[in-house]
Amino acid sequence: MNMWIYTANGQISMRVSRELFSAESEYQKIEVFESPDYGRLIALDGDVIFSTADEFIYNEMVVHVPMAVHPNVKNVLIIGGGDGGVARELTAYPEIETIDVVEPDEMFVQVCREYFPEVADSLNNPKVNITYQDGLRFLRGRQAEYDIIINDSTDPFGHTEGLFTKEFYGSCYRALKDDGIMIYQHGSPFFDEDETAFRTMHRKVYRSFPISRVYQAHIPTCPSGYWMFGFASKKYHPINDFNPARWNARGIKTWYYTTNLHLGAFMLPKYVEDLLIEAENAADKAK
Repeated sequence: MNMWIYTANGQISMRVSRELFSAESEYQKIEVFESPDYGRLIALDGDVIFSTADEFIYNEMVVHVPMAVHPNVKNVLIIGGGDGGVARELTAYPEIETIDVVEPDEMFVQVCREYFPEVADSLNNPKVNITYQDGLRFLRGRQAEYDIIINDSTDPFGHTEGLFTKEFYGSCYRALKDDGIMIYQHGSPFFDEDETAFRTMHRKVYRSFPISRVYQAHIPTCPSGYWMFGFASKKYHPINDFNPARWNARGIKTWYYTTNLHLGAFMLPKYVEDLLIEAENAADKAK
């Protein structure tokens, strides 16, 4: 039995030994599979979201990068994040007081609790508060509440499309404190069908925040295995304000993130740099 990762013009297969769960929630089809190489993996509407073999890469990169830059984090908002992986990484920081998780799909949370307890157990931490609501609706009217916002939603299609709009990024800006940071998944620029969304996303964030940078990671179950993240900030620069000595002194155990990798993650291939510069130039012309 094979599971497929699709692109517009091809597909990548992985062998799965059995299906553990399949159901339609109000928002999407949720499936859980067992795989010899990737362990358990979860798919939403046919797209693999994460596996037990590589989920640590994504979760470490969206958490430890901003935490190694921002010097005083107390309150964090996760948009999406119903699997609990991002919350798990955040609970390693004792200074964080509240972690708000806003996830619209309650079934997704329940499935992750049952089939991925090593990830979802963090949702039971007393610092973690779960709200079942659309992320954009949750953000409207919030002012200067969060030090970090992490947009852990899926791709900008279907019920999550509103989380990749100019309104959403503006709402994140207002909900952040004066020195706040927003982290978001930026997709992959490798395939042509993803390039337009990649450009559009960067253009919108570039116009919304004074500091906007993109960084990368290798995640095997993502299309092309090459994934990007956005770092948008009101004050702190991901390299100039990065404090590796302070972060290393914490002694946090990681499998992927290191402070050396932090620097390298922002060193992008030429074709990606070109895409980002073109998006920024387009944004400047539209002002």
